[in-house]
Amino acid sequence: MTTSRLPAALAPWATALSAISPELAVALGPLLRRLDALVGEREPVADVHGDPDGLGGLSRSGRPDQLLPSEWLLADEYPEEFLRRLVDGELLHLAPEFNKPTVRGRMVALVDAGPTQAGAGRLVQLAALLVLHRRAAARGTELVVGVLGDAPGRTLTGDLAELLPAWLATRRTDEPTPSDVELALAELDAADQAWLLTSPRLAERIPPRPGVLTSEPARWSADGASHVTIRLDGTTAELPLPASRIAVRALRGAEFRRGGPVAVTPPADNAGKAGHPTLPVFNTEARTLLARGGQPTTLFSVNLPNHDRHAATALRMHRHDLPGPVLAAGRTGRRLIVLCVEGDQLITHVIGRQLPDPGGYSAQLAAFGVEPALLAEVLAGPVLPLLRRSADLELPLAGRWWRIRPDGRVADYGAVGPGTRGRTPFNRLREPRLFDGWLHDEARGVHHFLHSNDTQAWSHDSRTWEVRTAHGAPHEAPRGSAFRIAFSEQAEVIGLVGSGLITLSRAGHLVRNVTADGVRTLTRFSGGPGTPTVHPSRPLIAAETRPGRIVVGDPTTGRIHFLIGGTE
Repeated sequence: MTTSRLPAALAPWATALSAISPELAVALGPLLRRLDALVGEREPVADVHGDPDGLGGLSRSGRPDQLLPSEWLLADEYPEEFLRRLVDGELLHLAPEFNKPTVRGRMVALVDAGPTQAGAGRLVQLAALLVLHRRAAARGTELVVGVLGDAPGRTLTGDLAELLPAWLATRRTDEPTPSDVELALAELDAADQAWLLTSPRLAERIPPRPGVLTSEPARWSADGASHVTIRLDGTTAELPLPASRIAVRALRGAEFRRGGPVAVTPPADNAGKAGHPTLPVFNTEARTLLARGGQPTTLFSVNLPNHDRHAATALRMHRHDLPGPVLAAGRTGRRLIVLCVEGDQLITHVIGRQLPDPGGYSAQLAAFGVEPALLAEVLAGPVLPLLRRSADLELPLAGRWWRIRPDGRVADYGAVGPGTRGRTPFNRLREPRLFDGWLHDEARGVHHFLHSNDTQAWSHDSRTWEVRTAHGAPHEAPRGSAFRIAFSEQAEVIGLVGSGLITLSRAGHLVRNVTADGVRTLTRFSGGPGTPTVHPSRPLIAAETRPGRIVVGDPTTGRIHFLIGGTE
């Protein structure tokens, strides 16, 4: 969302509101501004920048005096190209770094997902999450969302584009109890700041505490609730709700900028609408890169050859048109196995050498217990991994691992790891189940976990990471090196390559390789519209730097090995 598409009062919110549609952002404006003022009285934002600390790499945004000299040279020689890059946000700037005081503790929102909060209550929660996420980012920490009544340790986090659809799917049929609140608060660290988003009825049944935000409908129109009464620590305000049409779309996820409803039946005419490859992903151990097309029924794939040491190689991806939206896929040997949604079934298709049981592995979608909103979110993200275990197919879906047997029977194979639970898209590098080595005792049950080959890393605060490189037989106590990596940047760790963490800044989309010895900014893989993908076992990273353009290279050196920009 650009600032020009927002009213002046919401212009400072442009980044935070980029996860929702402009129409919903404007409709939530009164709620956002009032809630932000109420929260600000109790949680003032400290100085965001701090003292200057040199330069931290390159960015695609900044002041004119931060433009690279080469960009000014381009303006002199090719002014039209300079203007095009300016409009498209492609000009490179020097990115300043700032010293920030260490912020301890997270900002935690404990939400009531029971029936009494349906409708108006959920709209207030949506506005509150936008406010809290923005303030958490300004403090240099993260927002963690917990659902009252869920098992301890089961929380939601990440950028708003990931967080909001996951929160929307957390509807519960039972009302939370005071004991649920007590249990959730007991799980927090001493430095965490908790905000409880609930109904007045539950708030009256718990001991008084700060940070309790309640809401209930105040006025009604022919289309439903038109105003809501909010209370925060004794302060009361009556505020308008979005109009019925936009409110319903918001509660269905249709106003989220990513993860909105996606049709699960193919269009009548899909020819010539496949579009460019997008959302690249390495989701198996093979040297195969998968990507979605312009339609959910299109899958792109390419097997990466050995790279030329002296120059980047141009590759073209193969396009596969399937009879239904692609849910999961994976290469096993000479087969590319694809799982598609066709009506109320999941149907398996094989590209290449066929399976021993042609036509098998077809299952009922209802057996997976996935809600339509969550399915739409998954289909809007990168293709899920599809693994072959013995004679079965295995995939993660709706927070669980599932096995599909050749006869179509579906078996629940347990919960996904804490680091992937409630997070979209699924990142196999965060899943302990897919780590073949010996899992360190301190890494068990940790939310922030990564693995690659024989190396594992974990963190309790997403900033300071313990890294262990093991040598020896799998599932035995490892013998190897141990070291610590710490960084202050507000960034998400997306991969682990060798002894380095691959991070993605949450503001400037800068990709970096952070090691115990220093930081390398991977400029050639930065600035894209989505999250780059890191190979689970090889030093490979792929990034969509602009629509229709994917680069693949080495995250340790920053060199590009392959350029992908077409199909065949």
